[in-house]
Amino acid sequence: MRGRAIEHVTTVVIGAGHAGLAASHFLRERSIDHLVIERGEVANSWRRERWDSFRLLTPNWQSRLPGLRYEGPEPDGYMTTKEVTQFIERFAAFSRAPVRTGTNVTSVRRTGDGYHVTTSRGEIRCRAVVIASGACNRPAVPPFGDAVPPSVEQLTPFDYRAPDRLPDGGVLVVGASATGVQLAAELRGSGRPVTLSVGEHVRLPRTYRGRDVLWWMDASGVWDQRYDEVDDLARARRLPSPQLVGTPERGTLDLNALTSMGVELVGRWAAVRDGRALFSGGLRNVFSLADLKMERLLGTFDEWARTRGRDAEVGPPERFAPTRVPESARLRLDLRSGEIRTIVWATGFRPDYGWLDVPVVDEKGRLRHHGGAVDSPGLYALGLPVLRRRRSTFIHGIEDDAREVIGHLARHLAGRR
Repeated sequence: MRGRAIEHVTTVVIGAGHAGLAASHFLRERSIDHLVIERGEVANSWRRERWDSFRLLTPNWQSRLPGLRYEGPEPDGYMTTKEVTQFIERFAAFSRAPVRTGTNVTSVRRTGDGYHVTTSRGEIRCRAVVIASGACNRPAVPPFGDAVPPSVEQLTPFDYRAPDRLPDGGVLVVGASATGVQLAAELRGSGRPVTLSVGEHVRLPRTYRGRDVLWWMDASGVWDQRYDEVDDLARARRLPSPQLVGTPERGTLDLNALTSMGVELVGRWAAVRDGRALFSGGLRNVFSLADLKMERLLGTFDEWARTRGRDAEVGPPERFAPTRVPESARLRLDLRSGEIRTIVWATGFRPDYGWLDVPVVDEKGRLRHHGGAVDSPGLYALGLPVLRRRRSTFIHGIEDDAREVIGHLARHLAGRR
């Protein structure tokens, strides 16, 4: 790149997913010149990092971006990966976002009057940067994965596509949030023996009192709770995704459903010793806590419906059977026996800020920010868990977050002038 002219723009947005494109929309609305940098294509993670049968957890009627919303024939359905990609592409065209695809950001560093952004296609100087590269750049695999015998194939959700791509034999799925329960159900449905390692999780029914449970989250205002109203914000930002699946029949996919399918439940995977996976006990306590939190949330919905006079619009209150505890959950599993041929790590994700040469990342690899304003003037973030509201990471949650974050950015620019 030696000899190339340095490009100048007021704001650089990193990432052309729904968050980065929403930022671009509001930057354009405020007449702030900017550039959106994308390592792949628009909606790249939706194209490259989802399994074949993936669907959104949110119903189609909830899919909306600034000035664009779902208008198809199945408002109560759930978008496939292809449909999500097309929706985000339409938004990119609608908002006329200045996206530069196929461009890797290799460094962002602070300069006296803003930031210097180094990319695979040149150098850029700017006064503000919006990080919209997502919270799920890298799968989080525990270090003891290195001790798994080489005879067992290990995959993450980025690698997994369909059951027929796996070796014959049993599968151990690690993690019981949305991804884990969905993959366990799909693998078991293909006829494979499946063991699911369960840790902390969020249990929810798919529908409650005749409405999608996410309708209740939306209508009751639970999803609108702001980051500065949450008692334990750090914990809220670590919460796993709820045990939900988007299917045409709108069925509930919880641990009871998986047990009925023949999935074996074991405790949280704690270690590997001499080729054996060791699981923690205490499943009863883990299940009871998840059941209790679900009951409290449903009680919140009931109270909202009663006090707002909405009871007549929905069905009667419901309660659900407790999660069934296995009679004798295994505490160890010999990974050398051939019983397990594949491990799927559904243990969550983490962001990748290896290119960020600004000291704003904590010891756990998370950005230090206050409602999207990062701890460095002119540096912002979008698309992270509970960034400004509980719905921040969902597609329909980005509009308000982006409007407010870009408003802060505009005030920053105006103050500097």
